[in-house]
Amino acid sequence: MNEFLNKDYKYAVVGVSRNKEKYGYKIFKAMKNAGFNVYAINPNTKEIDGEPVYPSLHSLPERVDVVVTVVPPHVTENVIDEAFLLGIKKVWMQPGSESDRAVKKAKERGMKVMYGLCLIVDGLGQSL
Repeated sequence: MNEFLNKDYKYAVVGVSRNKEKYGYKIFKAMKNAGFNVYAINPNTKEIDGEPVYPSLHSLPERVDVVVTVVPPHVTENVIDEAFLLGIKKVWMQPGSESDRAVKKAKERGMKVMYGLCLIVDGLGQSL
């Protein structure tokens, strides 16, 4: 898990939400509050709480080290393709965003994958 959580890394949370009750919002805010360098990805909004939101990984101002997915599994599968093309080697799939196909696709591309664990509860050790 330590190879995924490092404050020297840059992160992208794909599926950030404006809804404060959704995990996309909670994960993004928890990472920001814990001091991580994290970008928000959601093609349907431009900002959340004053933070810029980008439509895709390709639109980020710099390459990230880890992608966190908080989207439906079929979207995660597409995110794997985009991350691979950008040379991103680590993907954390939040519970509910993973699929066998997405995990297999990432592993076949030589990516490291975390799934079945919540980034906030299991990674950061915080309660929701």
